[in-house]
Order: sequence, then structure tokens, then C-alpha cells
Amino acid sequence: MTGTSTAEHSAMLHALDLARQGVRGANPLVGAVILDSAQKVLSTGFHRGATTPHAEADALANAAAHGVDVTGATMVVTLEPCNHTGRTGPCSQAIINAGVSRVVYAAADSTAEAAGGAEALAAAGVEVDGGLMAAESAELNHRWICAAAQRRPFVTVKTAQSLDGMTAAQDGTSQWITGSSARADGHAIRSRADAVLVGTGTVLADNPQLTARDTAGGAATRQPLRVAVGRRPVPADAAIRGTDGRFLQLAEHDPADVCRQLYAHGVRHLMIEGGATLTGAFLRLGLADELVAYLAPVLLGAGTPAFESLGVHTLADASLWRWDETDGGAARFVGADLRLRLEPMPAATTLRTEQP
Repeated sequence: MTGTSTAEHSAMLHALDLARQGVRGANPLVGAVILDSAQKVLSTGFHRGATTPHAEADALANAAAHGVDVTGATMVVTLEPCNHTGRTGPCSQAIINAGVSRVVYAAADSTAEAAGGAEALAAAGVEVDGGLMAAESAELNHRWICAAAQRRPFVTVKTAQSLDGMTAAQDGTSQWITGSSARADGHAIRSRADAVLVGTGTVLADNPQLTARDTAGGAATRQPLRVAVGRRPVPADAAIRGTDGRFLQLAEHDPADVCRQLYAHGVRHLMIEGGATLTGAFLRLGLADELVAYLAPVLLGAGTPAFESLGVHTLADASLWRWDETDGGAARFVGADLRLRLEPMPAATTLRTEQP
């Protein structure tokens, strides 16, 4: 860093708070604050998930919507502005076009696709200062960074379960443990994901559609790829096949290979809604980046547990997680049910090598 002001430090703290309002998935959590020449806040923005503007573009759009001129302004952002065209254009070019004269960012973008924004800005004459609160930014996105480094999708595991951790009763009945509000919330995650994954056992037992639906029950605008994992044939009339061609079967049992193949298909956010064995396999290998659990106020006493085969034989080997306050908080009611959102502890980011 060449030197940052007290106001820029405050703006970075604000930007980190904004970033936490976003949703986890294919993109990192990023917040941005634009300061004028007197170091007063002109505009703010944050990334709200797949297909929405990046934080920098959001802050610029908010300024424009309020008739605010950002020429000569300073942008403070929690991640180095990207330098590639994906679902949206390069943020580095948007900043240049807006006339921003200085950019202060926290963590560098280490991904091969998006890196280079600082160099592009500097080449265009923008003053660039990186590294302010880099550790805080990296810690916020530690699992996204892990997934990007391993060239695999960011993985969300979603469960709907009773208070005693069962996803189905002893006789196998499971529809519906949770209520309509929890199901709608889960569909919102589906609509953001690039793919939704279940095992062939779930396909044969439950015949799920795996489509994303809006709050009115209609098809959501954005639909995920529907993926079945396993070697058992998926019937020709299975609901998961649909009619839109967005179905894929992978004759695999290794979660790491599943992730590699889906990444090659362009999947950057994978949602797992499979049974206990499939979910347990991803958890055991350290491949789950986010856990969203919907708890119904129901006790079953016996039945199908939410997770299996974690390879934990003693408390010292337990899988360690922490509450995630992003996207509405770590715990909140959705109808009569409780939604819990967690992420692995930062020390648990290394891909394990044992097979399920």
C-alpha cells in the first residue's frame, strides 16, 4: 500500500459490512464505497448473487441513479476489481469509464479468469492501492477462495429436517417435514445455483423435479442444471429429466470427480439436495462450503438422519462449523421453521484425500 487515510479505513469497514449482505455462491461477497474528494460517502453497492451487478458496478449505478458525478472520486472495494467479461462486464473498465481516479482494494483476486484488474486500472492512469484489510476480506470469502483454488464449484448443502436431525420418518415418509415458506426459501437458492445435485437413489425413491419455482409456484426465470449422481439408470419418464434438456447424469460415486466434471460444464455454484449418504460423502471430503439447514418444530425419534458416513469416531475428529451471518443472518424464522446457515471453520479448508 502507498498509504490510506482514516476515511478510507472507515469506508473499507463499511464495504465489508455491505459485502455481508450478499449471498454466497458462484461469486465472492464484495462491497464497495465511493468517496468524494473530501472523503465523504457518495455511493455504496454490494454484490447480490449470480447474474446481478458486481459491487463496483452496483455502486456506480446507484450514484448515477441519484445524479451523483463520480469523476475524480475514490472507490474503496473489498476485492480487487475483476478484469474479465463473464456474466457481467469487467469492473475495471466500468471504473475507468466512470472517471474514478483512485481505487483502494482489500484482497487481490487470485483467480486466473478475473485477475489483472489492478494492472488495468493503473495502466489507465487510475491510482491503485491494495492490501487494506486484506485478511478480513479473505476470511470473509475463505471457502469461495478454497473452491476457486481447487477449480471446483462452490458447494451449498441444503437439508430439511426435524429437530432431532431426521429427514424422513421411520417408514420413509418425508413430504413435508418443513412448511411452504422454508420450501420457497430453498427454491430461491436453487434459482441462484448453476446446478442441483441428488443421487440416483433419491431419484428412484422420490422422483423429484428439482426445478426452481417462484413464490407464486411458477417456474423461476433462472433454472439450474439438474444432476443425478450414480450408476443406476434414471427412468426415461423421471421428473428430473424434464423437457428442457437441462439434465445430466454422472455415473460417479466420488464427489471430487463430480465437482471436477461439473466445473468443466461451467458449474460454479452447486447445490446438493441429496440423501444422507451423498451429503455425507461431500462433507467427509471437506467439499461442502455452506450448510443451509431448515429445522421444523417436529420430533421423530427415529428415521433417516440428515448426514451419514462422516468418518467421525471421536469428538476430537468432529467436523467444525461456524454461524454465517450473511444473507439475512445465521438463524432466522421462515414461516414456522428455523433456517440455520453455517460455513466450515477457516482451518477446515483443505481438501481431504480419503474416499467415501
